[in-house]
Amino acid sequence: MPQGLLRSYRPVVSSPHIKSAAVAAALAALDEGRTPERPVLRDAVRALLTALVERAPGRSVEVRVPPYGAVQCIPGPRHTRGTPPNVVETDPQTWLAVATGRLAWAEAVSDGRVRVSGIRADLSDYLPVRTD
Repeated sequence: MPQGLLRSYRPVVSSPHIKSAAVAAALAALDEGRTPERPVLRDAVRALLTALVERAPGRSVEVRVPPYGAVQCIPGPRHTRGTPPNVVETDPQTWLAVATGRLAWAEAVSDGRVRVSGIRADLSDYLPVRTD
């Protein structure tokens, strides 16, 4: 592949300020009982993941919201290879609810809507996050 055509494997994530409109649109759709449009949901998830990283910089916990994104955050031992020991994984709608404070972290974990592994995989001190 010519050098000019190489692309990063990471998704492009714009600043949270620009994407806060996507968060508002996705939440409005969910409030109306609709599924947000895929690009809106993607942008909202990525904006909230970016805001989490800004609030809790680090590399000891991997937060996964398939299929839209994954980030590493939380101070502590850095993870570099293989399956990380501290993982948080959830679906996009649950991430929006937890990240914006519409759903309590403990409730989401106890209901199985958020799956966690590892001793550092508790985001309760960092939620909700802000995108404005």
